[in-house]
Amino acid sequence: MNGYDRRQFLKSTLLGTSGALLSLPALAHGESPSIDPTKNEKKFITRKLGKTGIEVPIVSFGVMRADNPALVKAALDAGIVMFDTAHGYQRGKNEEMLGEVLKDRPRDSFVLATKVPPEEMDNRTGEVKAGSTARAFLDKLDISLKRLKLDYVDILYVHGISSKDGALFPALLDAVQSAKKSGKTRHVGLSTHKNEPEVIQAAIESGVYEVVLSAINFKQDYYPRLKETIANAARAGIGIVAMKTMAGGFHDKERKQPINCKAALKFVLQDENVTTAIPGNTNFDHLNINMSVNTDLKLTDDEKGDLLLGQTQGSLYCQGCEHCVPNCPKGLPIPEIMRAYMYTYGYREPEMAHSLLSSLDLPEHPCSDCSQCGANCVNGFDISDRIKDVSRLTRVPVEFLS
Repeated sequence: MNGYDRRQFLKSTLLGTSGALLSLPALAHGESPSIDPTKNEKKFITRKLGKTGIEVPIVSFGVMRADNPALVKAALDAGIVMFDTAHGYQRGKNEEMLGEVLKDRPRDSFVLATKVPPEEMDNRTGEVKAGSTARAFLDKLDISLKRLKLDYVDILYVHGISSKDGALFPALLDAVQSAKKSGKTRHVGLSTHKNEPEVIQAAIESGVYEVVLSAINFKQDYYPRLKETIANAARAGIGIVAMKTMAGGFHDKERKQPINCKAALKFVLQDENVTTAIPGNTNFDHLNINMSVNTDLKLTDDEKGDLLLGQTQGSLYCQGCEHCVPNCPKGLPIPEIMRAYMYTYGYREPEMAHSLLSSLDLPEHPCSDCSQCGANCVNGFDISDRIKDVSRLTRVPVEFLS
């Protein structure tokens, strides 16, 4: 697909030769639930996760924002198998909630994935620091297992890797191999939401990682290149799990222009090299809509039109291309700040945004000394306006946000 840009690719894969823009229907967040989460009347589409031997429905459950045990129980009862959490989600409460739900379930009835970040990472650059050790990583894993009330997880990810060097960092490779050898995880992988093709290629080269959790969505300019790298990973036996499939959920901060999230999820899963996706569920409507894709992947004409129309609309999703960074006189970590902006307005998770912003060591008023912003966004974001807006969170005590 060399020479293809995002719009050409969407036009050829979603709309065929018609190229017609169709009217925007009621979007995902406004739709009525299409299935009952307590019933499974149709057979789920399932796929195998690389060479792990794990087979799961194509739609799984991203637990990051969920805090309702009943929602997780309903998903389990309806046939969802894989649940994805992380050491730091909700300051550990996410894993604790899952532990309570899963403690009475047969261990072979679910697949549990958690993510542990390197002990020392420069959140401004995404680089793993030399001080990161295997011991510190494994200590965090032990804490996660205690919270989850489990002897082992099915998939252990190194969390938030954004470069080849990070993926191949010796202490992290040692840590995940040690965890697998000791029986604390069945399989090992890494997660990435920036420079995904580079990181996935590094995972292939490592000979260690068995699964990659990657941001994949219809908003990515480099989707054709990412798709090719995913195919390379699949040929190498690496399982691919998709996150950020809904690109922030909305086109605008006011949340008046929702992305057709069902269509966005189907788009990612059209690629059979993607085993499953982990959309977030925070209520039963979300669960119903997302689960309906498990039985029907076909994009309707309206859904195809929505995705193509979405290319001309704004977005809360920053693809982390870093085109803007060299022209920022302060060298601000703009992609990370934009991710905090998405957490705030797309996810309505100001505490998560606060945590990310606090790790970036930003000045109190990042853009106050610049009369004009020289950083330009390829997707047309007003970078200065967004930075000024979301950086206000750093001046709010975190306990007021929880």
